[in-house]
Amino acid sequence: MISEYDGLLRAEGRYAVGRGRVPAAHLAVLLGVAGFLYGTGMGFFGGRPLQALYSGLKVPMLLMISTLVCLPSFFVLNTLLGLRDDFGASLRGVLAAQATVAASLMALLPIIVFIYISGSDYQYAVFFNGVLFAISTLAGQRTLSRHYEPLIRQDSRHNIGRWSWVILYVFVVIQLAWVLRPFVGFPNMSVSFFRAGAWSNAYVVLFRDVLGLGF
Repeated sequence: MISEYDGLLRAEGRYAVGRGRVPAAHLAVLLGVAGFLYGTGMGFFGGRPLQALYSGLKVPMLLMISTLVCLPSFFVLNTLLGLRDDFGASLRGVLAAQATVAASLMALLPIIVFIYISGSDYQYAVFFNGVLFAISTLAGQRTLSRHYEPLIRQDSRHNIGRWSWVILYVFVVIQLAWVLRPFVGFPNMSVSFFRAGAWSNAYVVLFRDVLGLGF
């Protein structure tokens, strides 16, 4: 398994940049294992095993479901841009990037464990998990860039495709993360898979509570 992650991060073997067969099953396994391990550690704040299990399930769900939701629109966009013949290479890059995010989270897990055992409160726990997600997302973007560089050199329209994916994915993943909360779990609240009001709209809440628009 370690060699698989090494191949992913180095873009070697079945994970190399190119138009070969997309190793979707292998990438899904790498994402699932790494995401579950990080999520379990993430949810163990306060020493609650059930919350740890829930969070372990939800981190890979967040990455996988958001990807699946975005892929049909991404395929249509590539078709409209005249890039359908290269979609396999684009898909390879997108899935490798998502698996890289999960692998990076797993690598950063000892940091969050150290933060927890150091006695951080709930707000700090949420903040530092957010920081580690941001770092891992940057690592995923580096992988995506590595896969897209030869495509963009071949046809500059792939740059539009790449950034369209990023925008679409960010839009979807924010809403899905809102639905799947809590990931850390507030110690004074009972453990639950979904928080009350999970199916509300994250963007409506953002405008109402953060920007104070009052609707």
